[in-house]
Amino acid sequence: MSYPVTYYCPHCGAVVELEREGYLADKSVTPYPLAGWEYAEPDEDFEATDGVRFVCGEGGDEVDALRWTGERSDADDVEDPTAKSPCGRPFYLSFVRFVDGEEGEPRPEATHTTIAGGGPSQPRGTDGPSGPGGPSGFGG
Repeated sequence: MSYPVTYYCPHCGAVVELEREGYLADKSVTPYPLAGWEYAEPDEDFEATDGVRFVCGEGGDEVDALRWTGERSDADDVEDPTAKSPCGRPFYLSFVRFVDGEEGEPRPEATHTTIAGGGPSQPRGTDGPSGPGGPSGFGG
């Protein structure tokens, strides 16, 4: 049996209602896709994927299971409550998914750092005075 469930755009707060099966558990709604998750459009078989990709304000006329309510959420995590609503930006509903009986977590995006230039070929010594007196200038 399907139920109407409401979500709001994390960019502008526009509220959307999606008709979906009750066995699906929500993980999160984010302005970006979770790494490793597969998303379907609201008019596709999203129950067979890891979530739904919405475009704020779009698809309500073409998709029976989707309705933009015209309401706006004032939740604290709305990126810009003063932005035009609906904003036309994508956002993502992610379902809880299980891997070998355990709840799967998104894997972080890989980040690679490139250090520019060759750098010194060996460490530099101290900048103090050299000699038998040491850096303080006094001999012992």
